[in-house]
Amino acid sequence: MPDRVILHCDCNSFYASVEETFRPELRGVPMAVAGDPARRHGIILAKNELAKKYNIKTAETVWSAKVKCPQLTLLPPRHDVYGQFCERVNAIYEQYTPQVERFGSDESFLDLTGCLRRFGGDGVKCAHEIRERVHREIGITISVGVSWNKIFAKLGSDYKKPDAVTVIDRDNWWEIVCPLPVGDLFFVGRKTAEALAKYGIITIGQLASSNPKWLTERFGKAGDALYNNANGMDSSPVAETGVSEQVKSIGNGFTFKRDLVGDEDIRAGVIYLADSVATRLRKHDLKCRTVTVALKDNTLKSITRQTSLPAPTYLAADVGESALALITKHWPREKPIRTLTITAGNLAAASSCAQAEQLSMFDEPLRPKSERAERLERAIDGIRGRFGERAVQPAVLMGSDIGVWVEEENSSAPPD
Repeated sequence: MPDRVILHCDCNSFYASVEETFRPELRGVPMAVAGDPARRHGIILAKNELAKKYNIKTAETVWSAKVKCPQLTLLPPRHDVYGQFCERVNAIYEQYTPQVERFGSDESFLDLTGCLRRFGGDGVKCAHEIRERVHREIGITISVGVSWNKIFAKLGSDYKKPDAVTVIDRDNWWEIVCPLPVGDLFFVGRKTAEALAKYGIITIGQLASSNPKWLTERFGKAGDALYNNANGMDSSPVAETGVSEQVKSIGNGFTFKRDLVGDEDIRAGVIYLADSVATRLRKHDLKCRTVTVALKDNTLKSITRQTSLPAPTYLAADVGESALALITKHWPREKPIRTLTITAGNLAAASSCAQAEQLSMFDEPLRPKSERAERLERAIDGIRGRFGERAVQPAVLMGSDIGVWVEEENSSAPPD
């Protein structure tokens, strides 16, 4: 059976590249897209090629980047614009195969195996054609890895940037893959790389040559996966366009413009996040059975706590009350909150929750109240859909200085 032909397409410096299509003069200066330092989101999200020459890294602080390059031009992120470009890029991919699996906003896997005859039977030629079309029609560049599996295709797209195609096949894979740091391997994070380094495993080649039994003894099932991935023994399929895994949780986190101190501040932050999470639950027609809060103070120390709900819900009031109860129980009142995240978990389709929501004879009077609340929040969804998210907002947020609306105003700004 012939090998599959898998592509991994990665947009180069995606956010920065999109901004350069609106302002070509930015290609001639070091530039980066970054969060707002005034709101303590001041990290680098993307940088152009000139900024890379100053060794500016994604996720480093704006302050650190400015030390390296004082003349660095900074732009605020515009996620709505980046989403539009993502759709345009993937529309090109989808002209070549129905199997396009998105991996984040700027990466996609393509399986060309069943479609090659339509394009002359040459996967590498097809990869170059896709790369050239994206550059010509959209104005940004991509790097493409071509291999017989997703793991090595991803390594290929990272191997040579920008605007390049790298082939990793049965004949050259050892030569290309072996010297690469083990941390370059898909799903090998910093902690795993550090654990492997303690045993002298620094490169992917050393991992691939390790005894699989020894890896399993020390890393459990993960050891088996590490060995297989290092040797290109990956048969995971590329999902068809539009097919994704079922949503397992829905959450929203926020680093506030200033620390939350006291009951009033915390209540405002919780109401904002709970409203956001509940709105998304209703959008997906899902209800949650658990609520989790993650809190971080101004020294960056954090805790995470979870609670189960008495009945599945997609109401902001239920999510918010549960989150507040967790914070009251587990977080000292005098301690400031820098970042707060609320996550709804253990999700199920709203229609499947009907039986679980049947109340006892003693609780029956509460059912009309719950139904009225659901109708009310659905009505609010409709108003926001027509007139914008801020058409209806919790009263506690009106005039608030914790900064929850600033990001939306920046991200929806029109192109300069």
